[in-house]
Amino acid sequence: MTGTPSERLRRVVRFVRWYLREITGDAAYERHVARHPGHAPTRREYERRRAARRDHNPEGRCC
Repeated sequence: MTGTPSERLRRVVRFVRWYLREITGDAAYERHVARHPGHAPTRREYERRRAARRDHNPEGRCC
């Protein structure tokens, strides 16, 4: 990595934030809202629908 230590730290923090948002689904909801402006579901409804889709179509989960 190049740059000053503070720049490197900022890059690491940005990466960790991005990674956590991807694995928790925060980024997926925001992408969904951006694609459906004006009529996107609430976060709670989005998560309910997402869980229902995963339960209906497990796609490689063992259980």
